[in-house]
Amino acid sequence: MSAQDIPHARAAVLVFVRAPEAGRVKTRLAASIGADAALGVYRRLAEHTVREALAVAGAEVRVHFTPADAEAAVRAWLGDGPALLPQADGDLGGRMRDAFAQAFADGHRRVIIIGSDLPEIRTDLLRQAIALLADHPAVIGPARDGGYYLLGLTRLVEGIFEGIAWSTPGVLQATLQRLEALGIIPALLEPLTDVDEVGDLPPGWLDARAFHVEHDRLS
Repeated sequence: MSAQDIPHARAAVLVFVRAPEAGRVKTRLAASIGADAALGVYRRLAEHTVREALAVAGAEVRVHFTPADAEAAVRAWLGDGPALLPQADGDLGGRMRDAFAQAFADGHRRVIIIGSDLPEIRTDLLRQAIALLADHPAVIGPARDGGYYLLGLTRLVEGIFEGIAWSTPGVLQATLQRLEALGIIPALLEPLTDVDEVGDLPPGWLDARAFHVEHDRLS
């Protein structure tokens, strides 16, 4: 189901992506396996994430891309299924805050954000996160590296996006502390692994199919 099929959607799944360009994505992974191989892995990861998100009935999928002038490249890659919006300037926290703010301003009431480097992400897990927001003001999916792979909110919560040391093992704990200080107790999902290093990849991902496949449009 595409965004065009749900003009008054109340739930939204936000996905952050970077335009697929060798040397600009998965740089830590590229240091081990090379820029072209890392690009192949990244494309596969992001395509998997968007497919799983598009399968969530009743939710609008909004892909926030960077750089801001890459809409044509991202549309050629991911197709017309998701809505495409440029990411705001600033650090990760500022960009996430802006994406949430846009979704709430557009009328969504349950909004979740996920990264594009999650080989274990599943449609049923995204549905679970949205369902939990019916009874909880927030939901978090802990990442095994100390961060989080999913954040869901029913309203914009100030103070949880600023002053966080992003890409460090303390992100989850710092965010939970900020939420607790605001009187918000989030529901927690099962932990997942996001891909930064070769060891984060599931078995079989470092084979020829990861790097030499035809990438169909996801519309």
